[in-house]
Order: sequence, then C-alpha cells, then structure tokens
Amino acid sequence: MSGGYVSQANFAETFDVSRETMDRLQVYAALLVKWNPKINLVAKSTISSVWHRHIADSAQLWALAPKNAKSWLDIGSGAGFPGLVIAAIAAEKAPDLVITLVESDRRKSVFLQAAAREMGVKVQVVTKRIELLEAQNADILSARALSSLTQLLEFTEKHRKSNGVSLFPKGARVDSELTEASSCWHMAYETFPSITDSDAVILRIGEFKRV
Repeated sequence: MSGGYVSQANFAETFDVSRETMDRLQVYAALLVKWNPKINLVAKSTISSVWHRHIADSAQLWALAPKNAKSWLDIGSGAGFPGLVIAAIAAEKAPDLVITLVESDRRKSVFLQAAAREMGVKVQVVTKRIELLEAQNADILSARALSSLTQLLEFTEKHRKSNGVSLFPKGARVDSELTEASSCWHMAYETFPSITDSDAVILRIGEFKRV
C-alpha cells in the first residue's frame, strides 16, 4: 500500500480487496451521492473525489488493526467513515468481527442502517451520544474527524479494552494535539503517514493511563 491518488479504478489493487468488496463499496458510494443533498453527509466539494478523500482514507486503517480483534467500535460514525468501509473489508477478511457504529444524529443513523443493509454488511448501529453510551469493552476503537485527542482518550478509557488499540486519523495539528494530551495522559503511540494526505497521519494508540 503506497501513496498517490486512489480512485475506484485502482482501489482494489491498493488495498488488496476482492470484486465482492468493491461491489459493496460501489453501492456505498452511490448511496452517499444519493443521500448527500438531503442530509449533508460529506462536504459537497468532496463528492467528486469520494474514493480518495473518504473511502480510501478510511480503508487505510484496516492494515493497522490487530488481526485477532473480535470487536471494533467506531464512534461519531457520521456518514460511515471509517466504520462502513471497515465493515465492507471485514466482510471479506474477518467476517466474525463485530462492528458497532455510534452516531447521535438520527438522520445519519438511518443512513448508516440503510447503507449497511444495501451493502450486505453486518453492523450494529447505536443512535446515542457517546457520553451516554454504556461501556463497550471493544478491542479496537476508531474515530475520524470527531474531536480532540484529549477527548478521544476519555472515550477510549471508557469504551476500549485496556490491551486494545485505538486508531485516529489526524491532520496537520497532530503534534499540538499530542502535546496537549500528554498533559493528561501517558500513552504508547505510533504515527503512520496517511496515504491520502501528505499532511495527515494515523495515530495508533495502545496502552495509556492518566497522568
């Protein structure tokens, strides 16, 4: 998996996925285009590059996840990034993985349920604010463009297993977010360059504890 522009044409090769997975993702992309004018799932300006900006940006998390995981919790799922993309890949590569998407906006939650059904993927969609969600004890926790790292670690503390992994795509401000979070948390983390944005990284956080 390398950098460069990821289109529908080179997605399967970039991420080593099957024709069936591509079919699921094509259904998803079409639904995004159809629903977006109604509920503003993604910025209108990004629809024309949805495979690169959103689908590939989400798919790159798969390679960073532990392969023995049993449960994946995606919080603030919004339009389904990365949760529904992960679910499409998991249907091929880890069909027993339990994937839960948490989204408080009811209209977006309805979209997630409809998209999952039409894609033929298994997910649990929870329409609730993360702060009100009962502890999930997930092996993997992800969030894309949701909140600061400090806040994300609060959610991780409640909802992820202590020996689990958190995956957070972050942009150009990642260093300042890490500095801010280090005043509250000791954490073991790695950064991986994003394949879709030269200014972005994916944070993979393992063990952590309050300062």
